[in-house]
Amino acid sequence: MIHLLYTKATPEQVRDMLQVFHKYIKLAIDIERCVLAGGGSQHADSEFALLESGSNNDDIWGADWNPFTQELLYDAFLNIRPALGNRSTILSDPTIRSKMAFVVSEFLEGVEP
Repeated sequence: MIHLLYTKATPEQVRDMLQVFHKYIKLAIDIERCVLAGGGSQHADSEFALLESGSNNDDIWGADWNPFTQELLYDAFLNIRPALGNRSTILSDPTIRSKMAFVVSEFLEGVEP
């Protein structure tokens, strides 16, 4: 189940987002609006939810979140954006990574599933 988060997730929301992969959650994060979408089988599922809520595609980046280790991995197909300077699935821009980490820390960090 995909959740669109504007504030701290509840344990129930984290459990819902874990339904597909059980160990981690695929995320898409709008780094300008500070909105996080998580859950689903592809990062694109969460990206679509953000686009439907009014996000600009250039502001959305993907990652995986492991709530058990609190680890954020900046690897997603939607990160392949040569026009924005990212030619790989792995997000290389430290400024964008920092913005993503901030949103994840605000919305997901410390929430027990």
